[in-house]
Amino acid sequence: MSSALFNKGTEANGRGIGVDIVDIRRIRKSYEKYGEKFLRRVLTKNEISYCKKKPDMIPSVAVRFAAKEALSKAIGCGISRGFSWESAEVVNDKHGKPSVKVLDETLGVSGDAIKLSLSHDGDYAVAVVLIDR
Repeated sequence: MSSALFNKGTEANGRGIGVDIVDIRRIRKSYEKYGEKFLRRVLTKNEISYCKKKPDMIPSVAVRFAAKEALSKAIGCGISRGFSWESAEVVNDKHGKPSVKVLDETLGVSGDAIKLSLSHDGDYAVAVVLIDR
């Protein structure tokens, strides 16, 4: 699996960590300016559906935005250098615990190897990703 993106951007030990913080106000402004087009650019259909069930969907959109940025950092490539907004999606189990579903096999990592922590409060959303395989 030497052609996998994860192996190219990380240590040989198969580990990576990424963190991202997002200003929710910036995400809200982007949504107000671009509407559904913005959502479709940064989220999957499943993520959009999940977020729209919330009374105020923007914090949920922002934390998923942060999660994808953090994941791209943990992989070691960043957004647009082999990792796209559609490469993975944030899903929640029946108890609300978030995890990552990998949609692009070329990332070289499975969702089981990805640990995700999300939080949002006030004006900020933050995500931390740990990859350990």
